[in-house]
Parts: sequence; structure tokens; C-alpha cells
Amino acid sequence: MGPESRAVKKVRSPPISDFLIERATFEVGGKNKGKAQLRGAERGFVVKDDIEVGHGNVIPLWAFGLMY
Repeated sequence: MGPESRAVKKVRSPPISDFLIERATFEVGGKNKGKAQLRGAERGFVVKDDIEVGHGNVIPLWAFGLMY
């Protein structure tokens, strides 16, 4: 594997969400997952399964597979 295949950001597990990458906080859940858990987050995103299109700070889970 070359250097282009390595992770370039540290992923952490904060107390308010599922994971944190730099200052972006991500909460992962099903299509009915709400934003309540991200109230204290500076930059919070909800990652939802079973949705086709994202909007605002909601991202479809399948889109994370495009980041390789």
C-alpha cells in the first residue's frame, strides 16, 4: 500500500456522539435518527442509513463508501 491509501485524519470516540474527525462530530443511525445528540457539537452531522439523498447536516451512510 502506498501513502495515498493511509488515513490522514485521526478518528476519536467522543462522549456525545459516535465519532469525531478533527472538529466534525458524527452520529450514525437509521433513517429516523434525530439531531438531539448533537446539540453541544460545534460541527455536528447525522449519518443515516436507508436514505438516498442528504440535506443540511444529514449525510446518507452509503456516501461514506465513496471516500476511499
